[in-house]
Formats: sequence, C-alpha cells, structure tokens
Amino acid sequence: MTDDRLALSELAAKSGDSDFLRTIAESVLQLIMEADVDGLIGAGRYERGDGRQTWRNGYRDRSLDTRLGTLNLKIPKMRQGAYFPGFLEPRKMVEKALVAVIQEAWINGVSTRKVDELVQAMGMTGISKSSVSKLCKDIDERVNAFLKRPLSGDWPYLWLDATYLKVREGGRIVSVAAIIAVAVNTDGKREIVGLHIGPSEAEPFWTSFLRDLVRRGLTGVKLVISDAHEGLKAAITRILSATWQRCRVHAMRNALAYVPKGQHTMVAAAIRQAFIQPDYDNAMQTWRHVADQLRARWPKLGTFMDNAEADVLAYMAFPAQHRTKLHSTNPLERLNKEVKRRADVVGIFPNEDGIIRLIGAVLLEANDEWQLLSRYMQVEAMAELNPPTIEEETTLQITPRAA
Repeated sequence: MTDDRLALSELAAKSGDSDFLRTIAESVLQLIMEADVDGLIGAGRYERGDGRQTWRNGYRDRSLDTRLGTLNLKIPKMRQGAYFPGFLEPRKMVEKALVAVIQEAWINGVSTRKVDELVQAMGMTGISKSSVSKLCKDIDERVNAFLKRPLSGDWPYLWLDATYLKVREGGRIVSVAAIIAVAVNTDGKREIVGLHIGPSEAEPFWTSFLRDLVRRGLTGVKLVISDAHEGLKAAITRILSATWQRCRVHAMRNALAYVPKGQHTMVAAAIRQAFIQPDYDNAMQTWRHVADQLRARWPKLGTFMDNAEADVLAYMAFPAQHRTKLHSTNPLERLNKEVKRRADVVGIFPNEDGIIRLIGAVLLEANDEWQLLSRYMQVEAMAELNPPTIEEETTLQITPRAA
C-alpha cells in the first residue's frame, strides 16, 4: 500500500496535465479493485501465506464512462472464482439499447400502448430524432463489432438455439427467430459467437448463418447441439462436417407426446436408462431394448425412438467429463431467459435492426461476464476428443438391429 501512495503522490506532482483528474480517478479505482482482489485471494501480489485461496491470472480491459471522460480500467482476474467491481454497471449498455429501441419505436409512430406508457413514465417525450439516431449509432457500432469479430482457434462444441420475437415488417406484425450461437474452444472457454434473425426452418437460412460463422474463423467444430429445426442437420453436415446432437430435453417431450399423460413418468424413466450408460455402445443397446419394450403398447413411440436414436445419443461418443453439458441446449437457458425478459419490455420491435441492437447488447454483456469466470469445460478432456467421422456415424446409424 505504501508503494501505491507514492505512486499517487508522483501523480499529483504532475497536476499540470489537463487529464489529471481522469488519471487520478483511474488510479484510485484501480487501487480499489486491487485491494478487493487481494482480500478475495487472501494475499497480496507475490505474497505467500497459508491463507491464500487462489492466484491472480492477468487482467481484462474495461472502460467506464464518467463526467471526467472515459476511464480505461484493468479488472483483475483470478485462476479460480470470479471478480467484478461493484462500481461498474455490467448491464449499462443493455439499458441503453433498451431505451434506444423504445425511443425509436415511439419516434417513428409504431409503438404499442406499453411502449407509449414507458416513454411517458421515463420522461422521454421530448426526445429528438437526431438524439435517437446518435444513440442507436453508438450502440450499433459496439454490437456489430462484437457480432462480426474474427474467431480464432478451434471450437469443438457449438450450441444453437432460437428465441421467437415479434417485429413490424411492411405494415404487418410477423414472428421471427433470433438464433443465438454459443461455442466452447479448446481452452474450455465459452463465448457467444453469433446472432442471426430470420425464419428458422429453411435450410438456406441455416446454411447462410453457418457459412458466416466459418467465414469469421469458426473451425474445428465436432458437435453441434440444437433442437430439431428443419434443414439444420443437412446444413451442419455440408458446412461444418460435424455431428449433430438433438436436444435431449426437446426429444423427450416429443417422445412423451405419443403416450397418455398418466404414463409420462414411467416412460420417461425407461428412456432415461439409456442416458446413464457409460458409453455409446451400451447406451445404444439400452435405447433399442427400451424401444422394443414400449413398441408393443405404443407403436408410434417405438418408430420415433428408432428414427431419433443416432441424433439423441450422439453426445455419448464424446468425453464423459463433457457430456452433462452436451446433451441439450440447457446451457443456453439462462441466456435465453435474459433475452426474453428484455424483449418482453418492448413487445413488438420496430424493425430487425432494433432486435439486433437490443439482443446483441444483451449477448455482448453476457459474453463479457463469461470471460470473468473459470473455464466452462475441463480442458484436459479436450485431448480425448476423437468423435466418429461422418462416415463412421453413418455406419452407426445403419447398424442392423438384433433379431
């Protein structure tokens, strides 16, 4: 702490600089963060002691807009655990994006009653078109830079999920899908890698989206996890040459639709027996055995299980340490809830740009927070990745059933 005080004294001696106050503010906030992290770790930098909980792990850059100007801060990172300073607002940009979308809808006369009430309550009735335009431009620049950033390295796992939103289009209100792409790299770190707006069932839509991800540098994809969107599986095979994992949660719901509600618990328990097996071969045998047992009472369920087998069990060919996060799109559930929570405030978006602005801001902030966390997946198990090739997977799918 003595060294820190000396540094501030030296800084004060240079008070002739016009940026003096901003520099002082940066230094003070940096000292606060360093002290916070020392407390969490249980030791200062380079100190040894029995009370140490973990070690420092570099810094992450973060800017803070203040009346003194933009402060450039470095948030300390730890090898284990996470730290985010209380004086920063992790959702600040999301709030700006939400206000921008609301203002744009109101200014252009396409707002709903809910938006009109929000504008009145927030005192934004006097806002000008130029002010709204500037706010939108500032946010769009940051969001677009994030969504179009280059991707480097290999990303073995890719999750795709859709959230449906309403938007005005040519005088009509239509439903569109906001497709969110999340991937994990070979370092075990998770990032949001893409957002696309449009119809979710057409193969050209999926092909275009995946090609854009590849163009930005997405490589090394081994497994893609998603719901059963029409055209997606073909696009995955053509563009990524990867295996497709059908979301196990959604597949279970589809399976239970073939049996009476009173039988759901029993049937679900029977199907889950395949999921607790140690490897792909045992899971496949169990799945087929259960399908044959259920087929006698519910033939359509048996047929469904025959057709879904390879896609629902694909994750079993990957490292056991990763499987709990590979079998469904559940890892995106919290993110989707935040997206829906923000979108529900707007209700009907004025245009697709408004969707990208708000949802993109939510994703950017979430991605920033993820970078403060520990690895999402065990990095040691990445070395075990040896999934079946497309040819091998095809062989698995046509393996003859025992008589």
